[in-house]
Amino acid sequence: MPDQPLFQLDDLTIAFDGTPVVESLSLEVQRGETLALVGESGSGKSVSALGALGLLPSSASLSGGRRLEGLDLASLSHREWQAVRGGRVGFVFQEPMTSLNPLHTVGKQIGEVLRLHQGMTGKAARRRCHELLERVRLPRAAELLDAWPHQLSGGQRQRVMIAMAIANAPRLLVADEPTTALDVTVQREILALLAELRDEQDMGMLFITHDLNLVRHHADRVCVMHKGQAQETGVVDDVFSSPQSSHTRALLDAEPSGRPAPLAAARTPLLDAQGIAVSFQRPKRLFQRRPAPFEAVKPLDLQIAPGETLGIVGESGSGKSTLAQALLRLVPCRGTLDFDGTRLDRLSGGDLRRQRRRFQVVFQDPFGSLSPRMPVSDIISEGLRFHHPELGADEVERHVHGTLKEVGLPEGCASRYPHEFSGGQRQRIAIARAIIMAPELVVLDEPTSALDRSVQAQLVSLLRELQRRRGISYLFISHDLAVVRAMAHRILVLKDGEMVESGDCLAVLEHPATDYTKALVKAAGLQERQPALPQ
Repeated sequence: MPDQPLFQLDDLTIAFDGTPVVESLSLEVQRGETLALVGESGSGKSVSALGALGLLPSSASLSGGRRLEGLDLASLSHREWQAVRGGRVGFVFQEPMTSLNPLHTVGKQIGEVLRLHQGMTGKAARRRCHELLERVRLPRAAELLDAWPHQLSGGQRQRVMIAMAIANAPRLLVADEPTTALDVTVQREILALLAELRDEQDMGMLFITHDLNLVRHHADRVCVMHKGQAQETGVVDDVFSSPQSSHTRALLDAEPSGRPAPLAAARTPLLDAQGIAVSFQRPKRLFQRRPAPFEAVKPLDLQIAPGETLGIVGESGSGKSTLAQALLRLVPCRGTLDFDGTRLDRLSGGDLRRQRRRFQVVFQDPFGSLSPRMPVSDIISEGLRFHHPELGADEVERHVHGTLKEVGLPEGCASRYPHEFSGGQRQRIAIARAIIMAPELVVLDEPTSALDRSVQAQLVSLLRELQRRRGISYLFISHDLAVVRAMAHRILVLKDGEMVESGDCLAVLEHPATDYTKALVKAAGLQERQPALPQ
């Protein structure tokens, strides 16, 4: 008789106000295995896990079987659920900065888990917290016990979340998009750590993600979801090599592909930056000498031609976003900045503000960068109304509707608010806000990192089409090398604020010259995939 599954769902159905969002979902997770639950945003991945483990609001109605080690989860009382969650089931969520309490230190937050489930307090709890931080391979574990979440990097915060999740030796670990905002090398480290902990403790893991490349390398079996229904389930290699569902085939084909339009030879640079460097003064402690400044970006040169995309890649903390902010004069920097014949480094006040309409920014998190209190029409037109006060209301409205159409959004959405849109639609709104100013340069700071592959592919196609039509130059910052390959003409690799390699995008990614770039390419799995063909 085969072993009883560790975790089992039988015909799970979840509905809100009578509308089903998950229908007849059945799956099993065995001890020591990782089952990946994949699909596009809105396919029902996360709500299935939350519903199965009793974390949905009372407005949700559930039916079907839910069992953990033979325990009927549907029959549990509130007190019994508290013992299961955090005890027999551990959770690692997508965004650790919002999952961790900003008002409590790392040690206190891990200690709370130990106190609630094991009654452990005082020195014993602190020793156990220290052991857990060392177990997830955090450097300087003793110091980090008293650190606050905002003092840690994204990868460090995610390791703290994992330490909390495994504190009580759970039987099932639910990892919901645990690496979305992390660079490729940290992704690999986090997932390798989770696999090691799974094998060591004989846990089962439910791995929820939209990144099929991660599934290919880190899961044993996969369940593909679409519109709340399971399309197919099986061993990863079998499903990926011979997909039976048309939706699975569409997901596998959705990786951003193609190349940007070729550039004319010998073009005068739009942006010419020479000797750009950024340093920040470290805090001075009482009775101590002021420490040397922290060099976030070491002196480097770069150029961007009209209509060109320059990709900036590197690990978290390598200085990518700081470099972009320096080029936009958002942080003080050293060096010269020549923008189409204008020395930006010599401008200030009104002269600098008048130049700002010529370069715009699209940020990583559109929900965080769009005001929740403003309708789409006001969000998109705000910059236009500031820089062109001479435009009348009808002219502004005409520009807004034309820009919405250009980014693939219906005119009727102008009166709606950001929370009424999907992640991909919100990013289109952010792009519309940028291009309505008719900029010559747009900085794209991780614009696709939180989006699933199919939406990423759509946005890459949109950005390339806007570039072809308008002649826009892009500074494209990303940790996703597959997206960079589809977007960039040239690439610049940063490590610890220093440029370690630069050149033609395909040449650098296919034949990296430095060990660091080789490690990035290997972590991204690019060498194992067919190179994207020109479109």
